[in-house]
Order: sequence, then structure tokens, then C-alpha cells
Amino acid sequence: MNALLKSVPNEPAPVPVAVSGPARTATPRKPAAAVAARRAQPFAAMVRRVAPPLTGIALVLLVWQVIAAQNEAFPSPLVTWQAALELFADPFYRNSPNDQGIGWNVLASLQRVAIGFGLAALIGIPLGFVIGRVQFVSRMFGPIISLLKPVSPLAWLPIGLLVFKSADPAAIWSIFICSIWPMIINTAVGVQRVPQDYMNVARVLNLSEWKILTKILLPSALPYILTGVRLAIGTAWLVIVAAEMLTGGVGIGFWVWDEWNNLNVAHIIIAIAIIGVVGLLLELALVSLARALTHEQVAN
Repeated sequence: MNALLKSVPNEPAPVPVAVSGPARTATPRKPAAAVAARRAQPFAAMVRRVAPPLTGIALVLLVWQVIAAQNEAFPSPLVTWQAALELFADPFYRNSPNDQGIGWNVLASLQRVAIGFGLAALIGIPLGFVIGRVQFVSRMFGPIISLLKPVSPLAWLPIGLLVFKSADPAAIWSIFICSIWPMIINTAVGVQRVPQDYMNVARVLNLSEWKILTKILLPSALPYILTGVRLAIGTAWLVIVAAEMLTGGVGIGFWVWDEWNNLNVAHIIIAIAIIGVVGLLLELALVSLARALTHEQVAN
């Protein structure tokens, strides 16, 4: 037995280790290149968003400068910028009924658009509901809408001048007649595309026509209605400029025509930019309304 014990090697005794706190595991350090790449990602994303529009603007300015260099009557971007600074230094001056600042002209155009567009919404949206709900009314108005919808809104301007005997209501009439068709058509399509299951449930529950309208038809057709409203406001803003060129008075369209008579091309270019910015703001406002009232994917 002693011989066997002697043949077994002696294991080293464990060395006591003093532990002063919780055990710490060493974390590998990330390479500096990886950290720098991660920090550069937001900047790269911002560059990808900003670079395309800036490139487009630079290209437009370059073409503009080339045209101005070839034509002395055409103002350069710098000359137009200086004219814009002078113009916006006092946009709300008023010397006479036909000599007013650009601000008053834009407000006058917006007022006409608001009145004509509002009247079109008050009539077009309810009429669209009736057309979409009642098959007889749909067949009755279908040919009329198909016939009148392609007519240019400016073709209705002489009718407005003949009926109203004044330029201002005639311009509002042109806005009304061009805005009403998108609202009628889109509202009617939205009502007609309400799932039949919803209507069957309403019939089983014996809901009134008012309950069907407010609880089923309106929520289901709302995205289509807002699409019609967006199309109508864009068309209305396009038409008012042309209508004011023909009718005169105060408005951005008349202001453009008056500046052309004065051969002030720089102011015409500024007016074009203003018309585009106002139209964009109107579109963004309606997009925000659509996102607030409907799902985001429907609004987009």
C-alpha cells in the first residue's frame, strides 16, 4: 500500500487568490476604423439626401446662366436675385388699385381660389356621394360629366363674364368649374368601392341612411375624397393665374402680365417661383391633412 501511495504524483496545492470585487471580463476593443465608419454613416445618409436636389438646382442655375449669356434681354440668376431682394423689401405697398405689392396680389389670388374651391367642395362632394350611392343618378350624370370634364377651364371664362358681368366672379366661376370634377368623380368612386359586406351588415342592423353615410360610407370613401381635393386644389391654382391674365385686376396672374407689358423679365421669373412655392405649400398642407385623417400609406 505504501508503495502504491508513493507512485502517485503529488498535485500542487491551490494558490489562494484574493478577490476584492466582482469578476471583470475583458471586452475586446473595436477597431478605430469601424468606429469611424459608424460615425460617418449619418453624414453619408445626409449627403445622399441633399446631394441630388442640390445638383438639380445647380444644373438649372447653370442652364439659366448660359441662356442669360446668350440673350441680353434675359436676366441672369444674380440680377434676378437682386430684383427679388428689392421686391420683397416691401411686398405689401399700395400706391393705387393697379400698383400694389406682390403680397397683395398673391393674397387676392388665394382669396379667389378659396371661394371657388370652397363652393366646389360644398357642391361636388355631396353630389359625388349621391352619384356613388344611387345608380339612377349615376347613369343620369355620367354622360354629362364625361362630356364637360375634358373642357378647358378657360373656355368657361367667357360664360362667366357674360353671366356675372364682372371679372372677379368670372375668375371664381372658372375655379369652381375646374375644381368640381375631381371631387365628384373621386367621391363617387370611393362610395362605389365600399365593401359590400359593410352594406350587408348595415342592412341586417337596419341602420338609417344617415348612419350608413356617417359610419360606413364617409370613413371608407375619405381617402378618395382627399385625393379629389388634392387634385382640385392643384388645378385651381393653375387656372387662376391664366384667368387673371385675361380678366385683369389684382392677382398674381395679372401681375405677371403687367410685368410683361413693362418688359420686366426678372419679376416674371420671380412670380413663377412664387407660384410654384405657393402651389407646393398648398399640396403639403393637404398631404398633412390626409395623413391626419387617414392611414399614412393611404395618404402617400
